[in-house]
Amino acid sequence: MPTIPFACIQIIVPTLNTFSLLPHLVQSLQHQTWPHWHLMFIDGPSSPEHRIWLENCCLAESRCNWVHQDSDRPGIFGAMNQGFAAVAPSDWLVFWGSDDWAASPTVLAEAMETLFLTAMASGIPDLLVCSGRYANAYNGVLGRLTTFSSGSNYRRALLLGSTPPHQATLIGPGARARLARYADGFKLSADLDYFLQLSRFSDLRVQSLDLELVHMSSGGISGQQTQRRLQEVRKAYQRAFGWFWWFPFIARYVRRIFSLLGARC
Repeated sequence: MPTIPFACIQIIVPTLNTFSLLPHLVQSLQHQTWPHWHLMFIDGPSSPEHRIWLENCCLAESRCNWVHQDSDRPGIFGAMNQGFAAVAPSDWLVFWGSDDWAASPTVLAEAMETLFLTAMASGIPDLLVCSGRYANAYNGVLGRLTTFSSGSNYRRALLLGSTPPHQATLIGPGARARLARYADGFKLSADLDYFLQLSRFSDLRVQSLDLELVHMSSGGISGQQTQRRLQEVRKAYQRAFGWFWWFPFIARYVRRIFSLLGARC
């Protein structure tokens, strides 16, 4: 593999009393063949037991650190916005949850190799969109795959209901130079809104990669707040496409139905 002239991959993980889940995530990174990663935990008002775990983890692994979540940035996307502000300008940024982990020991190396080869051929992309897969954290059973069907036109793909999975999307310096935070007013779908707002930039460079980057534990709070998520998804599409919001909204959930049916076959 050629030498890749990029800074490290910065993984931001918001936490709140989730220390029992974090060893799996950390170990999946320590096993990576690409060593140039950094993991930042942004911790809400967690218990002393959780904070002790964070301290011990960061003492044992120099590539990990943790910070308190700012009180003026509440919620998970507030923590992620704090991550946006903390990352070095040249780094590649990805957001994971406490119950996510790298899909294999080579995924970061494969992602960085693609960035290098793309940069050599056509310039550095602003987003590198991979795929993720839901999995059972306890027995390892794999479920539905989340992919992005981009074709050659990023905004058209969004209009047709395809969206990048944020846990499997590396956000580059170019994307952050255009848009460096998630919008306020979203508790569940700020990531969708972010990718939709980026599509307004006609010169945005998006590279897709057929790589299962991350496994994500199935379930979670977003799946338990269906009505609010639907409202926020509609709002995000309205902000991006105006009165035509209904088309990508319907297309998104048609894709979701087919994806779920495919996972059961």
